[in-house]
Amino acid sequence: MFNTVAVTNDKPRSFFKKEHLLFQQSFREFLEKEAIPYYDQWEKDGEVPRLLWKGIGENGFLCPWLDVEFGGFGADFGYSVVLSEELERIGSGLAGISIHSDVVAPYIASFGTIDQKHRYLPKFSTGEMISAFALSEPGTGPELANIQTTAVKKDGYYRINGAKTFITNGLRADLMIVACKTDVDAVSSLDGISLLLVDKDTPGLTRGRKLEKDGGNGSETADLFFDDVAVPVGNLLGEEGKGLSYIMQNLQQERLLCAIGSLVAAKDMFRLTKGYVKERKTFNKNISQCQKTRFTIAEIATDIQLGSTFVDDLVCKHMNGENIITEVSMAKYWITEMSKRISVRCMQLHDGYGHKGDEKIIRRHRDITVPSFHTGSDATVKTLIANHNGF
Repeated sequence: MFNTVAVTNDKPRSFFKKEHLLFQQSFREFLEKEAIPYYDQWEKDGEVPRLLWKGIGENGFLCPWLDVEFGGFGADFGYSVVLSEELERIGSGLAGISIHSDVVAPYIASFGTIDQKHRYLPKFSTGEMISAFALSEPGTGPELANIQTTAVKKDGYYRINGAKTFITNGLRADLMIVACKTDVDAVSSLDGISLLLVDKDTPGLTRGRKLEKDGGNGSETADLFFDDVAVPVGNLLGEEGKGLSYIMQNLQQERLLCAIGSLVAAKDMFRLTKGYVKERKTFNKNISQCQKTRFTIAEIATDIQLGSTFVDDLVCKHMNGENIITEVSMAKYWITEMSKRISVRCMQLHDGYGHKGDEKIIRRHRDITVPSFHTGSDATVKTLIANHNGF
């Protein structure tokens, strides 16, 4: 469990209590010792070592929201906010840990049987097991209507055939939740989707090579191939054909976490840029004294403040159990776009120095586009928002 230490000097949000701040400070100190010194190498290697996962888990930081019987301490969503923000503060390459803790695990906690919960969740919380959610498919992306992977039930097994791509943690996941079509004759393309639990050593499951990406390199991503993969019917997560419903129920939290991560990245780029323009001189004058620079800084600061106020309000509402899927979708769309816009402006203020490969600013600029593709494309998100507004 985390140690009791002095609270952080960061300005607290309304939903943070003393316990959240203690958790934040303890996790930050852990990462400063166990992650920051090695992060550059992990980015080059394209993976985060299991030793870090186990360290995070053994110190009580993974899945803190789980009930005590499954390895957590019944924490609220504020602790998940801390986990996501502190990981992103270091870099987007650690996002796989947050996805494991606050995207994949909730599916089993919410829809799994007692046996499934006891079999997997305690190992999720200790970092002994790494998990993945296999949804996106080659040529179709994460759109549910395009799922082609099938799972046909026969003789007590589901036989899975198909492929998944861009699966975070896919290369080393010990367990993955796989979205499949279990009713291939369904009238609607969105009907008949089910979620199956697939263990790493299941015959017929093949992992492709580690995918080369333009962002979040430390968070390894892979293709998955299913060739008549047989999993027992007991590996069905929840009810058959209810996969779409389950995904929609979890989508609010997933999109909120996406917005939170993008906002942290934008704030970090802004911090780096402010430090740079205060030190950089041109014609014996600090860049920060130029009116154009000052106006750009003012505009970025305003965007970040608006985004922060929006996200904090949504976190409070989410913690209160409110249905805010439309507002969260707005935040996911707007903040990911805002962060990309800020990234370009920060790079411009860095001038040529922003394009040096060893600078953190270029890494942030490279990573900033990745969240736009998570939890549905911009077109999908905008469609939901338009529908809510009567169009």
